[in-house]
Amino acid sequence: MKELDIFKKVFLLAVAKRENGESMQTTMESLVNTGMFDMNEAKKVLEELRDEKYLIGDNLSMTGVMVANSAEKEFKQ
Repeated sequence: MKELDIFKKVFLLAVAKRENGESMQTTMESLVNTGMFDMNEAKKVLEELRDEKYLIGDNLSMTGVMVANSAEKEFKQ
């Protein structure tokens, strides 16, 4: 598994931590509100994560879950 940049890790962690029933649009808006992304960047990262199979539709793949869990541990250090 290749090393992902911080933006992709944060995005995957946000998807993993979203509330039940929260849409991908709402997740992206939350990330934009943090100032880490603008909406165009968020959409680009979303597309890349889908292309790289970390996301299937609006849900994490098994690989996406593993990366999100790893990112959470990394960020807690």
